[in-house]
Amino acid sequence: MTIKKGIRFITLKSVGSYINFLSYVRPKKAVALSYALFSQPRVGRLDKNKLPKILQNTEKETFHHNEHHFQTYVWKGNETKILLVHGWESNASRWKKTLPHLQKSGSTIIAIDAPAHGQSSGKEFNIPLYAEFINKAVEKYQPTLIIGHSIGGAACVYHQYLFPDTSINKMVILGAPSDLKVLIDNYISMLSLNTKIFSLLESRFIDRFNFKMEDFSGQKFASQFNIPGLIAHDTADKVVAFEEGKKIASNWKNSQFIETKGLGHGMHDDELYQKVIAFLFSE
Repeated sequence: MTIKKGIRFITLKSVGSYINFLSYVRPKKAVALSYALFSQPRVGRLDKNKLPKILQNTEKETFHHNEHHFQTYVWKGNETKILLVHGWESNASRWKKTLPHLQKSGSTIIAIDAPAHGQSSGKEFNIPLYAEFINKAVEKYQPTLIIGHSIGGAACVYHQYLFPDTSINKMVILGAPSDLKVLIDNYISMLSLNTKIFSLLESRFIDRFNFKMEDFSGQKFASQFNIPGLIAHDTADKVVAFEEGKKIASNWKNSQFIETKGLGHGMHDDELYQKVIAFLFSE
């Protein structure tokens, strides 16, 4: 174990021990802290005066949604529009390697910043809010194609479940988780949290979003889909288990699954992009 990893391990365990202690003496504070750690990204913000080069020469639009605002970036092309949805602790600039491949098709490309990421507002990230942001962007731009990476892919799946009758007629999901419960279980084991915290978090999700953890499942949502889907996942993904991608594909009637090797969680690869393009632009 490297020194850096060792320090992170000790820090995580001590944070976990503190939350476990709080769960007995101040359960409300314990659940607030554990939920905040789970839902607040530490990186991924963008300063509008220091935007990455890839985002500088784009048409930008800020959307307002209830008390939130979110940012989009547009690379102008033809009438075909592709919406790009990034993942956790990232932002619209993560598509830098993807863009040249998509732009060969001549399409108009739109990328979105998630809640609490990029130039979008808020401290908290959650999939239901991200799905609402996606829907506002879909209503405005009318894309026919959508690509989501990681938890952005999970948000695309949830969006399609909530809003099945939009302009979107094909979806690509890269390295995405299926089940919220798996994410929570991983988080709990990473911090060595006790079972009391698990049940407190479960209650928090029911109060906040009106669903149980096990009901929030890409595998369940995808069983309702009629649009074609391409799901790609890497066997060496250390962030989201390979099985998660397989789960989403297993219930999606009109889908194909691509197993990649050695790409990790990033999923940047010329050969994979060629398959994505072939899928998006085949009749």
